Amino acid sequence: MEQVLDVYKRPYDKNHPVICMDEGGKQLIGQTRTPIEVKGAKGVQIKEDYEYKRNGVCNIFVANEPLNGKRYAQVTDRKTKSDWAKFIRKLIDEHYSECNKVTVVLDNLKTHTIGAFYDTFSPKEAKRIVDKIEFVFTPKHGSWLNMAEIELNVLGKQCLSQRIADKETLQKQVDAWVSYRNAITASINWQFTTEDARIKLKRLYPTIEA
Repeated sequence: MEQVLDVYKRPYDKNHPVICMDEGGKQLIGQTRTPIEVKGAKGVQIKEDYEYKRNGVCNIFVANEPLNGKRYAQVTDRKTKSDWAKFIRKLIDEHYSECNKVTVVLDNLKTHTIGAFYDTFSPKEAKRIVDKIEFVFTPKHGSWLNMAEIELNVLGKQCLSQRIADKETLQKQVDAWVSYRNAITASINWQFTTEDARIKLKRLYPTIEA
């Protein structure tokens, strides 16, 4: 926990940025009847039938750079270690290729391993990616320390609360949300520090007997 909090204290460095990444699922829901518009005191509202059609589940990878107000997202069919490795490579090559090093804060999931790159790419390519990244993992049961989780919550409230029937529509909605958030350079004002942790989470620290 304190390692993660130390990373968040670093000043902004464009040659060594700090990125947080997370992933979440979205159930695809199709309409069985055409929604109708209803005028009321709050204006025109869309009314949907309570019946719906299940069209499966998609995964959404989200990465955000808290100090720079940028985020990136990709919709995938699954969230295997190969899907994760491909997302990380795309993220680094398309947005951070000029950086000397990139720190990535992420959850301690079994798919988030160095081996995932070697299982997905050639050894030479895997090492190229791994050498570019400093991985910092949140502790087990401490995923709340990952600022990308905040971005996922905002995405869910602002974009994913509606019914979305297919992967293509979901990607368009997510892309529009990312473009808007990036345009306003929405950032995260992280306040929780190591000093706070030692006071508020004192019960989690071992007791040292004199």
